[in-house]
Amino acid sequence: QVQLIESGGERVQPGGSLRLSCAASGLTFGLYVMAWFRQAPGKEREIVAGISRSGDDTKYGDSVKGRFTISRDSAQKTITLQMDNLKPEDTATYYCAASEAWQSYIGVDSAAYVSWGQGTQVTVSS
Repeated sequence: QVQLIESGGERVQPGGSLRLSCAASGLTFGLYVMAWFRQAPGKEREIVAGISRSGDDTKYGDSVKGRFTISRDSAQKTITLQMDNLKPEDTATYYCAASEAWQSYIGVDSAAYVSWGQGTQVTVSS
């Protein structure tokens, strides 16, 4: 059973930074494309960032390019989302996700991911 647990979400002022972490268990970590998604009230879940199985390739949603950075640590079985220059529109619940083991491309749609964490709340407000 794959288990993904997010942490690090909190309230921060615009322009501030946060670092989210996702701890994975129950899977061979290096075989899975991993990603962060977010969902604000009344809106669909959207891609934030994805990372390849090797960690050599990344993909970002248009709204966060240049501000967020995704990384993975194979030894710790974690993925991290460094968020800088946060904006009020970044307010959402952030979810960690894992793909099927056979998937080789970084999917940008939530349907490409089959395992999900429970989410961590990020609120950007002055």
